[in-house]
Amino acid sequence: MPRLGRGIRELLLSVADKLVDGPPEAGHDRNGATQTVFAAAYIMTDAPHGTLYVGVTTNLVRRIAQHRAGEIDGFTKRYGLKRLVYFEAHDDINAAIHREKRLKKWPRAWKVRLIAKENPDWRDLYDELFG
Repeated sequence: MPRLGRGIRELLLSVADKLVDGPPEAGHDRNGATQTVFAAAYIMTDAPHGTLYVGVTTNLVRRIAQHRAGEIDGFTKRYGLKRLVYFEAHDDINAAIHREKRLKKWPRAWKVRLIAKENPDWRDLYDELFG
């Protein structure tokens, strides 16, 4: 089993609890299936130690699926960033936006250390969480 940083393990458990107990809001995918909806700041990449993108969303499942499918024009599509390597769930979108802004101002080295601490193998968390 790959190593997980303590924060990612706790977050996985938190997300699993929301799936079982019900999320703060429920959304639906294109097929009508219920999705877990919460605000999140997240980091995408194309490869370990590759190009990084920091984003924010109120529906992580949908947003990452859109990035992976190339449905969103812009930075992630242009650079082929499809791997979710880090995210933080927030109960409030304003808190998530604040965190996204702070992360965007961080030097690259700090972001790399944050990812390496929580997800040392730079695995794609999307498949582990929602796949």
